Amino acid sequence: MYKRTKKYQQKVDQSTLFRMQKEHVKLQGDDLEAPQALPHLRRTIVITDYDFGEPIVHKIELIRCDRIDCYDAYVDGKLWRKRIGWSRILNGIRKALPRLRQL
Repeated sequence: MYKRTKKYQQKVDQSTLFRMQKEHVKLQGDDLEAPQALPHLRRTIVITDYDFGEPIVHKIELIRCDRIDCYDAYVDGKLWRKRIGWSRILNGIRKALPRLRQL
């Protein structure tokens, strides 16, 4: 085992003391906050497309799922994907709205 220097041992003792003080304050405090329940509708994405003359609006609603980092995605009221993550949602939007040729 490596030898601990005096300076290192003082830092270890100090960090242990701080951690014990924090735990003591946490246990003594009455202001323990319960985690908030997540809302049913977590996010809404509204896409307005002006490329074809009149605006076309698409609404993507992301509903709470059984995992905290996933959603049930509804596009214009119809189920698009169940239990999909944020990066895959953005990837799907990117693929659904391709670039158009400049005239």
